[in-house]
Order: sequence, then C-alpha cells, then structure tokens
Amino acid sequence: MSTQHQIRLRIQTGDLDGLLGLGLNNLIQVLLIISLCRGVLGFPDRLLFGTILPATGISLLLGNLIYAQQARRLGQEEQRGDCTALPYGVNTVSLFAFVFLVMLPAKLAALDAGLSEAEAVQRSWQVGLMACLGSGVIETLGAFVAQHLRRWLPRAALLSTLAGIALGYIALGFLLRTYAHPLVCLTSLSVILLGYLARVRWPLPTGLLALLLGMVLAWGSGLITPDAASWTQAARVVGVHLPSLQLSALWQSRFDLIPWLGVIVPMGLFNLIGSLQNLESAAAAGDAYPTRGSLLVDGCGTLTAAALGSCFPTTLYIGHPGFKALGARSAYSWMNGVVMAVGCLFGLFGVVTVLIPVEAGLAILLYIGLAMASQAFASTPERHGPAVVLGMLPGLAGWGALMLKAGIRAGGAAGDPQLFGPQLLTQLATADIWAAGVFALEQGQIITAMLLSAWLVYAIEGRFLAAACCSAMAALLAWFGVIHAWQFSPGDTVMHLGWGTGQAWAEGYAAITVIVLLARWRQQTHH
Repeated sequence: MSTQHQIRLRIQTGDLDGLLGLGLNNLIQVLLIISLCRGVLGFPDRLLFGTILPATGISLLLGNLIYAQQARRLGQEEQRGDCTALPYGVNTVSLFAFVFLVMLPAKLAALDAGLSEAEAVQRSWQVGLMACLGSGVIETLGAFVAQHLRRWLPRAALLSTLAGIALGYIALGFLLRTYAHPLVCLTSLSVILLGYLARVRWPLPTGLLALLLGMVLAWGSGLITPDAASWTQAARVVGVHLPSLQLSALWQSRFDLIPWLGVIVPMGLFNLIGSLQNLESAAAAGDAYPTRGSLLVDGCGTLTAAALGSCFPTTLYIGHPGFKALGARSAYSWMNGVVMAVGCLFGLFGVVTVLIPVEAGLAILLYIGLAMASQAFASTPERHGPAVVLGMLPGLAGWGALMLKAGIRAGGAAGDPQLFGPQLLTQLATADIWAAGVFALEQGQIITAMLLSAWLVYAIEGRFLAAACCSAMAALLAWFGVIHAWQFSPGDTVMHLGWGTGQAWAEGYAAITVIVLLARWRQQTHH
C-alpha cells in the first residue's frame, strides 16, 4: 500500500470520527430544540418540523459547506493536507437563553393579554425570530470590531455570565431531570465524565457510548414505551419540508426588538467573542483561519436561520484541536452539514425522538454546563475568582425565578388564577424567600451579570474610574427599567420599562458609583 493511499485512508477514518463527534453534538441540539419547543413553548409540529427545523438545517448546511471549503483552501495555500475545518452548529447557550428569557415570557405575556394559545405561539415564534435576527446582525457587524471588543470586555465578565446561565438553565436544570431518572441518566453521565475528564478510553467514542447506553437502559427500564400514537405522530412529519423566507413574520415583530435587547445584545456579543476565542484555539493548533471572514460566515449563518424561520443562532464550536487530533480534516464538516440538513428537511428527527429519548443525551448537556462553568475560572486570573462568582449569581437567580413561577402556576392550576400579586411577596417572605429580589435579578439578568462582574474586575485591578463607569451604566439602565424593574401580570412577572421605574435600584447603583469615586480619590491622595 502506497504512502499516499495510507494518508488518504487515515484522513477518511478521521473524518468519520469527526463526523461522529460533531454530528452527535448537533443531534443533541436538534433533539433539545424539539423537546423545548414542544414541551416548554407548546409549538405545534407544523411550525416545528415545517418551518423551524428546515431553516435550522439550511443554516447548518451552508456554514459547514463554507468552513469545509475554507479548510481545503488553506491546505492548498500552505501545501499541506492536515487542515481541519472549524466545527460549527447551533449555539447551546443562546438556545436556552432565547427559549426561557425571550420566547417563553413573550408567550406568557400574550396569553395574559387575552390572546388564544395559537396566537400566543405565533407571537412567541415571531419574537424568537427577531431575537435570532438581532443576534445575527451583532455577530455580522461585530466581525469587523471583534478584537477591539475583546480587549474592552473583561474575560471574567463574559465567561461568568455564560457560566451563570450554564449552571442554572443547563447544569442544574438537567441535574434535576437526571435524578428523576437515575438509572438511565446517572449511568450515561458516569460514562461522559470518566471519558471526557478522567480520560478513560472506552471501546466506542465517549459521547456515542453514553448515548447508546442511555437508549438501551431507557428502553429496557420502560422509561420510554412508544405506542402506536407516538409512531403515527412521528411518521406524520416525515416528508419534504422546504424552507421559505419569513420576511412577513419578521416585519410583524419589528417592534419586539427593543424590549428584548437586554438578552439579544449580550448573547450576540457572547457568540461573537466565543467564536473569536475558538478561532484563536484553531490557530494555536496550527490552522490559522482569517478572523473577519470566519466570523462573517458564522453571523450570516444566524441571519440565514432567522430569515428562513429558525429562532436559534449558530456558532463556532469549541474543540477544534480535539477534532484535529482525531484526524478530521474538511470532509467531516460538509458531511455533518449534509446529514443534519437531510434530517431537518425530510422530517426524520421526529422518528429519532421516538427512538432516542432526550434523557439519553442529558449527560452530554450536563457536561457542557459543567465545562462552561469551570472554564470561567480556568480562563481568568485567580484574583478575578470573586468577580466570576458574582457574575454567576444573576443567572442562577433568573433560573430560580423560572422554577418559582412555574411551581406557583402548577399549584394554582385548579385554584385561584390570580396568584401573581403583592400578597405573593408577603407569603414567601414569611418563609425567608425574598421573591422581590429574585424577580428584580431576573429582569435583565445577563446585562446585570456582565456589569457586576466587570465592576468587580476593575475594582480588583484598582481601575476605579472604569468600575465607576460600570455602576453608573447600571444606574442608568435601572432608572429606565432595562434591568431590575418588574411588575406583576396576571400570570407572570414582567419587565417594567419607563422613566424612573427602577428608581430604587438606580439609587443603589448611584451610591456604589459615589463610593468607588471616593475610593479612587483616596487612592490618588495616598500616592
């Protein structure tokens, strides 16, 4: 066998391994989209399989094709055959943030306003489209200034905010579900943690083994017992679902951009900076791709998703060096795009959800949450640790508010429908649960986390003027109700925008600003 043939064979094997790893990751994201859209948002299969997933499939196909071509071009320019395409797929954190912080509140607000279930679902989807579009615009425009943004934003502020969402909405949320189904979920979780963190070499790739083991245990233990109705529902969505432009839906939701900027802008920045960091990781592994062009592809992938009807942004995945070590080159990328697009365009994932319960993939998602939280500490200076912890707290409070309100709704389903009112705060305070603070942290939680963490980073470094700017900005945003200000609705607590609606919190941040400036004055007088 010639050396050239051996190299070609090794590349093919590596691409298959890379396809397995990236495809499994994308599969979990799609199963998650189906689970959250059906279970949390109540989206009908017609919208989910007829519009959202086809748009998701096209966005994955286009991005993967371009990144595969980019790897081939780099290999030709540098006269080498070991260039690995950038891994790419649906952004996990944005998926959770948009579902729980944008689309679910929008649906509940619509129901409170008297809209029907179908109208509320339509509004929730349209608001999600606008959020995805906004994120795509930020990612696309940010490709031209990404390096400047990264120098301006403290790493602790970025990573701790992501970690708060990851710990609450991903890690804690799925940990509860794990302990609700311990045999299936704990078994697959042990395989994931031992394989990824303890470096145990399993006979199959770690993610695949955990998924297969979870499936076997789920079927064997009776966790899933699909009946004829489940198979009929899955078979009903199989068919050709071609996406179409959703410009009318985007236009109808044009006024929904401003109320959700507190989620859209930070998530767009996170996607942008995260993709930039992953490009740097690829360069360190030997594949130096052009920054602006690579980021533009990512941004355009998100814009394509929104234009065709998906609410979920795309991103560059972490782990390029790992795929390179597997021997994956360019083919794994385009093959992944084709596989995911076929599954989305032909409605095949409806059948997959019957065969593979989401519990079988929970371990991978839980690991992602743990990895993101630990990265916030590992990638920041040790003395910034308190700032990382502080930045995590608003996200955890937001998740706690979600759990609290869901429990109240469930408990009052057969009783008094007017559960959300001042009496709720009094009743919970007697149990030492300060719901007013939880609801305040819930509103604008992502911006709050960034500003608090950045404030403490600057204070630790003795940059008191920069810290004062952070607290002054928080005071301004709180005054207009962008963060913290909230009010009761018939079935929820919602943002309260307006002049002076967040006066109490604005006064608190203003006091912080004065104290920081006094600290700066003392620092200068003692030098």
